[in-house]
Amino acid sequence: MRAMRAEKFCGYEGLKLVDLPKTVVSDGKVLLRMTAVGVTPLEHTILSGHFPLAKAPLVLGGEGAGVVEAGGGNDFPVGSRVMFTWLAVRKEDLCLIPEGVDDVSAAGIPVAYLTAQMALANAGFQAGKTVLAPAIGGSIGNAVTQLARALGAKHAISSTTNHAKAEQAKALGFGEVIDTSAEKLGDGVRRITGGYGADIVIDGIGGEVLGEALGALAPGGSLTTLGYSGGRKTTIDVTNLIWQQASIKSFILFAQPQAAFVDAWNTIVSLLGSGAIKPIVAKTFPLAKAADALRYLVEGRPFGRVVLTI
Repeated sequence: MRAMRAEKFCGYEGLKLVDLPKTVVSDGKVLLRMTAVGVTPLEHTILSGHFPLAKAPLVLGGEGAGVVEAGGGNDFPVGSRVMFTWLAVRKEDLCLIPEGVDDVSAAGIPVAYLTAQMALANAGFQAGKTVLAPAIGGSIGNAVTQLARALGAKHAISSTTNHAKAEQAKALGFGEVIDTSAEKLGDGVRRITGGYGADIVIDGIGGEVLGEALGALAPGGSLTTLGYSGGRKTTIDVTNLIWQQASIKSFILFAQPQAAFVDAWNTIVSLLGSGAIKPIVAKTFPLAKAADALRYLVEGRPFGRVVLTI
């Protein structure tokens, strides 16, 4: 099988297209043939040598869409279209792709939407709550905003750093996006909520954005931090926690219990089937152009997902 492998962690140039033996199915595992793969910032973190658990050479990729080739049993018969990776994976890590969702769109669903749904659940989201998820063009910001809106949030607020993306978001139906090139994040949240603030913040950006988002919390609100594409360090005003009786928590997708994955998939698939949420794909690249795809994601900062087709 063809795969993009990091031969060494030295940036984009470390990626090489290689031919590897086909994975052998073992007990309890399912063999998939990948058709499309989502590109995420984690691949850039690994290639840059900033992920200590990773060891080269390493085949990159953590989500995608494909077809069951073996080992799926009655739950996932041969030929079933599923979401996740071309690996010998556990059945519980798979989800059937709903009718009407193409493979390219499906490839960008698992990590972003599972993260978004579980983070919202862990934060105690209920209909009527106000949610802030910075970066409407990013995978997490967009997924959280779509899910919160579909599940009955009073306000599902996001942000962007430039006017063009703000206009693009508006054209796509996102009516509560703050253009931080013209307005501070906290000011925008208070404007939209009539001074109340956000009950829940799901932040996948980090850096200065985290500190600013913390100041936008409503009394008793919580901020979940789960990414750092905007920086690993930030400065916070502790009075935003003390006076608001607010809290900060962290989230790691693959540390969640299996029951949380099942619940999240059930919610996501239902909303996909009804059309209440819809993944946005910015651009596709062939597998051999994986380095270009990753560069486009990191440096081009597109509105929507970047996907490799196989």
